[in-house]
Amino acid sequence: MSSRRLVIVLRTFTRSHSTSTTKITSSSFSSSVDVAEVSKFRLLADRWWNENGEFQALHSLNQLPPFNLHLSHATEKTIQTPTLAMSTSKNFLEPLKGFKLLDIGCGGGLLAEPLARLGASILGIDACLESIETAKLHADLSLTGRLNYKHVTLEQLCEDQSEHEKYDAIIASEVFEHINDIDKFVENTNKLLKSGGLCFVTTINRTVTSYVVAILGAEYLFRAVPQGTHDWNRLIKPVDLTMIFEKMKTGTA
Repeated sequence: MSSRRLVIVLRTFTRSHSTSTTKITSSSFSSSVDVAEVSKFRLLADRWWNENGEFQALHSLNQLPPFNLHLSHATEKTIQTPTLAMSTSKNFLEPLKGFKLLDIGCGGGLLAEPLARLGASILGIDACLESIETAKLHADLSLTGRLNYKHVTLEQLCEDQSEHEKYDAIIASEVFEHINDIDKFVENTNKLLKSGGLCFVTTINRTVTSYVVAILGAEYLFRAVPQGTHDWNRLIKPVDLTMIFEKMKTGTA
């Protein structure tokens, strides 16, 4: 991962995202998917695009998505690298045209679809079949060929050698707090990134504020999301997540 870069966006309020599965068969690998998360998200799969429902916070944040801002900024900063040289396009309506992106834990496509509208060629994957079906049903036909979804885990995608070093950027938004093996997840993410590629992570920081706002407030007081959506003990601090990526970079993981 010597030339891969990490961009971390941390929040202190809630934003749930599915990485759960209904029927994912095991193969020769150990999965980072936590099957216990199934009960938290599969019943919400048909509500992804309800702007007044459980994913209201997601819709609100997508009005000014931090990953879009960071992606544009990162593109400017790394415009001379081979991987991102294509970003010199002056297509203001489709500034991401030419980029190949992977959205891990895409849920109902709330992030993948708008990124495709910005010109990116994007694959959204999720271990929850119901979420993928919702994403496909909502997808604009004008994005056909540019926006694709697949019901598959990250590990299963990595088994396909043609996917290795394929993506200019990988997005894992609200995923890390819902998976089993973060180290393995990062390792597999690295396999899919091109040299010079970027990995964008958004997650809830493990702080007292996040416990009060994201769990006590959002789940129990305001009931904005179902109780038990987040486990504070599973949240990760930026320094810890950065260390995991650095271990992968130096090969000491």
